[in-house]
Amino acid sequence: MPTLDVLAFAAHPDDVELCAGGTVCLLAQQGYDVGIVDFTKGQLGSRGTPQQRMEEAERASDIIGLSARENLGLMDGDIRNTKANQRRVIEAVRRYRPDIVLLNAPESRHPDHSDAADLSTDALYYSGLQEIETTGPDGTPQAPWRPHHVLHYMQAVSFEPTMVVDVTDVWDQRIEALQAFASQFHNPDYEPDPDEPETFVSNPEFFEWVKSRARTYGYTVGATYGEPFKYRHGPFGVTDLPGVLSKEKEFR
Repeated sequence: MPTLDVLAFAAHPDDVELCAGGTVCLLAQQGYDVGIVDFTKGQLGSRGTPQQRMEEAERASDIIGLSARENLGLMDGDIRNTKANQRRVIEAVRRYRPDIVLLNAPESRHPDHSDAADLSTDALYYSGLQEIETTGPDGTPQAPWRPHHVLHYMQAVSFEPTMVVDVTDVWDQRIEALQAFASQFHNPDYEPDPDEPETFVSNPEFFEWVKSRARTYGYTVGATYGEPFKYRHGPFGVTDLPGVLSKEKEFR
């Protein structure tokens, strides 16, 4: 398994593409190794099947240019912060050894999202403790690892962001990756089965909201499209202040 620069955790396949899709596209384009670990297969989804979600996740991964993606197979609607589930997450963290981790939002409309955030943050802490022993897929003992930076991506409930990533240059790629999940989001090429209802995220108006929010946060940093994040353990130290502030703020 390759080590990663950035690892994103998600309660469901498509959470990252929906909320941080532009950011992961941009990171991959910049040459960073990026991966996603999905906790569930979306078994309770009103549209599509778990198998479809896996196929859609594979297509989205190719579009983004991910270095790795896996699914922990936890139960949708039942993402409990148990020691057993923590161990699954710890094993992934120690396997990929990312410098930066992206997480579900701490508060969201869907209970799975905040539950996944709680599970992730606890596991990230425990992953750094040497007394917690885990092994990799080949049975080799894993060394402790704790990422250097942890950020929450924004979901249905807004928060005051610590930073906004300018994703203007990869916006079309980001939308293509999101629409790979045709069973979940508005895609004119997808024909739902008669028993598949329209959902909160499958209608065209939701897709317009995604675009509108990206434009709103992009505007705050002088970009066309932006994705907001909350830094979990602030403040963070810098040694290259001009480098950190290299993005000019057009409106000040």
